[in-house]
Amino acid sequence: MSSFFTIPGSQKKRKRTSVPEAPKKRVAGAKTSTSKAASRPNGATKRRVERDESISGSDSDDDENYDSPSDAGDDEDVEDRQSSDEEGETAAEKRLRLAERYLENVKEHVDEAGFDAADIDRDLIAERLQEDVAETKGRVYRQLAAQLAFNKASQTFFRSNTNSVTSIAACSPFVYTATKDLVLHKWRIQDLPQDQFPQTTKRKPKKPPAPPRKRPQLVAWIKGRKSKSKDRNYKRHTGQILAVAASPDGKYVVTGGEDKKLIIYEADTLTPIKVMTHHRDAVTGLAFRRGTNQLYSSSRDRTVKVWSLDELAYIETLFGHQDHVVDIDALAQERCVSVGARDRTARLWKVMEETQLVFRGGAVDRKNIPQGVDPRSLLHEGSMDRISMIDDDLFVTGSDNGAIALWSVTKKKPVYIQPLAHGLDPALDPLAASAEANPDAKKVVPAPTPRWITALRTIPYSDIILSGSWDGHVRVWKLTEDKKKIEQIGVLGDFADDYDNDSVEDAPTANGTAESHRPIPGVVNDIAVFERGERGKDGLCVVAAVAREHRFGRWKVFKDGVRNGGVVFEVSRIPTAEVNGNHEDAESVSDDDE
Repeated sequence: MSSFFTIPGSQKKRKRTSVPEAPKKRVAGAKTSTSKAASRPNGATKRRVERDESISGSDSDDDENYDSPSDAGDDEDVEDRQSSDEEGETAAEKRLRLAERYLENVKEHVDEAGFDAADIDRDLIAERLQEDVAETKGRVYRQLAAQLAFNKASQTFFRSNTNSVTSIAACSPFVYTATKDLVLHKWRIQDLPQDQFPQTTKRKPKKPPAPPRKRPQLVAWIKGRKSKSKDRNYKRHTGQILAVAASPDGKYVVTGGEDKKLIIYEADTLTPIKVMTHHRDAVTGLAFRRGTNQLYSSSRDRTVKVWSLDELAYIETLFGHQDHVVDIDALAQERCVSVGARDRTARLWKVMEETQLVFRGGAVDRKNIPQGVDPRSLLHEGSMDRISMIDDDLFVTGSDNGAIALWSVTKKKPVYIQPLAHGLDPALDPLAASAEANPDAKKVVPAPTPRWITALRTIPYSDIILSGSWDGHVRVWKLTEDKKKIEQIGVLGDFADDYDNDSVEDAPTANGTAESHRPIPGVVNDIAVFERGERGKDGLCVVAAVAREHRFGRWKVFKDGVRNGGVVFEVSRIPTAEVNGNHEDAESVSDDDE
């Protein structure tokens, strides 16, 4: 027996009655539908009735020419016919139609760059399709380690004249820093120097062009007050700001602090829009879902909360951690990862499925120990403090035992552990550790302690990992091709071009590279990264937040020669010829042979 849900879509259309409605009362100066029908010839009226009957009672498509195509009823028939065609479309036909539309959009996007059609068809579209498919699947698809000159990165220091900088966020070309004395800064990162215009005359200019400004420019700032802690209508922080995040579209900036507040600002002017007070303890971490305004926040109340900035609303709370949730990160899918400090777990939250995966740390890889290291220095993992996602299947964590661990969502244990990633602190002087006149160093002096991993950041869907501590450097790590190991490939902070308005020239060695000098003073509390140009064709910009003390406490404090602020690293891209070896030479030989 047929029903409304089993009959074809073409038969679900509203049927018209061929009997005309009863005539309404005539209004002065107006004509009724019956009078219009009466004024028409008998043949036209008859054809109209036949057409209505064929539309309402037949599934076939007629190609007849109607007398009055401008009527409202005809427009409804056209719309019904189009919807019935789409309903009758098979899955394969729909995929083909969407693929053709996607290729047209890609061609239009690439055509704006002004490339030749042959290059578009052969290289650009194929590469774009591969990257889009890989990003849809959430897998690593960019191998950037061999394309970026980390050993030649320029370094520029800027200071904020405030207390310790706790967090940093980037949305090109702006960077936002938060401090312990309730200040939020907005900085503009200077553009890359452009090539000089070609000279139209043979005369040389009298004065050389001024060098481009490297130091970031302070655009805006806003400060809270501790004395306003009892004012519920006060839309600023009344406690230390511990986290900051910038929305991908550049419209919003969000901060969280010890006052349990989560404040949303207008990014252009840093004007507070709304204050959220759903957390029951300090907000320690913030992360936006990639490409959206969905926000995740972590807190010392052992929860993770989900927010929607499009509606400026709270969505839900995720429970599971047994200690303070101190860091959080997210990518394109509706999921996030977090670490729970001394519960020594990392958790992957699947928001839509309302499930979580638990990864328990605490293990120490004693097989990968550098030579000459005291075994007592390899302490068990006490706290997992940092986390960052590589793709939807891989992420890394940093701990207070100085180790960086690589995790896969398919395994409960770490895939690889890099111990002592930032080395050990110097051992104590025996005379400082004991009151004896001639103390025995082996009995009195404790083992050197590893430097904590205080900052950790990845370039999403690539093989680059950046880490920071208080050893004076931002270290660069590479994910191997088999995705089972990480290797150190460079160090940022070796070659300073500018430091506190003191210009120091590097002394080139026999290899043409500059020698190391002036490490980063203080603790690297956070790292932000954004790519220069479309898909990073002009390089990479890395900004590190530097402070005198740790973002959560005063376990490690630097006083002499340390200023709170940040360091900007400009990492240039290696030319294709150098990456591919003798690529240019091969082309020149082939041209000569021809």
